[in-house]
Amino acid sequence: MPKTSARLLSLLSLLQARRDWPGALLAERLDISPRTVRRDVDRLRELGYPIVAFKGPEGGYRLDAGTDLPPLLFDDEQAVALAVALQIATTTGAGIEEAAARALTTVRQVMPGRLRRRIDMLQVTAVGRSATARPESQVDSGVLMALGAAVHAREVLRFDYASPPGAGDGDPATTGPRRAEPHHLVTWGGRWYLVAWDLDREDWRTFRADRITPRVPTGPRFTPRELPGGDVAAFVAGRFRGSDGSGSSGGSGGSGEWPCRGEVILGLPASEVSRYSRDGVVEELGPDRCRLVLGSWSWPGLAADIGRFDADIEVVGPAELRDAFGQLARRYASAATGPLGERSQ
Repeated sequence: MPKTSARLLSLLSLLQARRDWPGALLAERLDISPRTVRRDVDRLRELGYPIVAFKGPEGGYRLDAGTDLPPLLFDDEQAVALAVALQIATTTGAGIEEAAARALTTVRQVMPGRLRRRIDMLQVTAVGRSATARPESQVDSGVLMALGAAVHAREVLRFDYASPPGAGDGDPATTGPRRAEPHHLVTWGGRWYLVAWDLDREDWRTFRADRITPRVPTGPRFTPRELPGGDVAAFVAGRFRGSDGSGSSGGSGGSGEWPCRGEVILGLPASEVSRYSRDGVVEELGPDRCRLVLGSWSWPGLAADIGRFDADIEVVGPAELRDAFGQLARRYASAATGPLGERSQ
């Protein structure tokens, strides 16, 4: 590689490593004169890199944002991290799958051979939910950008919200316009959610992003309220477990725990049950017997979760879980002997 070209790449790498570089320090790091630094900066500008000069006691240079994306340099760790992130981007539900695949191809083909081999050995299998099972979970990337911008600017969000009947959101099927103070944009279980203070209902709400249609313009700026508990992860987890996420004591949802928690004994090895018990506690009782303590948002839901295991079940407690199994047993028996079952005989 010609000496000038190598020097230009070194200069570009330095400019990307930090925001401001005094000219004298750049000259020292590259072992060249300040005049050569100025010439090399001009060459990079001709190639499309938006480098601006700043004044001061130690005047220097800054790689600024431009109208187009110029070629970038990554060190080995950055390149590997970028490739891995692009491989798992298909599970985000953010509508960027095709763009991520094209970006991964672009990054891979310009990688040095040693890095390409590392990436090829690290094949990440992105396991997402079936598109046919949950087609409504796909979010337009433009919507995510609009929500993220409102969160960053701390501006009241105006939007229409669609909630299918029976979805469990506690809101009418279609409402709008809604007004909310957006606080956090989060992912949970392969879906995107907006955590916001609902101005009309005067309460914290968790909105599914794929059901939001933002309106423009946004509303006035607001001073962020304190999220219950102060931890967005604990708050969201608590909401999906049926609590307020505040971590307060009392009530069924205190401390972010599931509102319904039960204990059973299963006729399966502990090693097999623990693979599918999520945040449950599994205790080995023998070669083919284990104790399982598991939580859910309702007693029938907990019984149904435990019923997924193809094994004999002994309910330890509480009585609500035993009653839920009886309720499901009657419901399943009715389904098995109903009109469809009669026609099949």
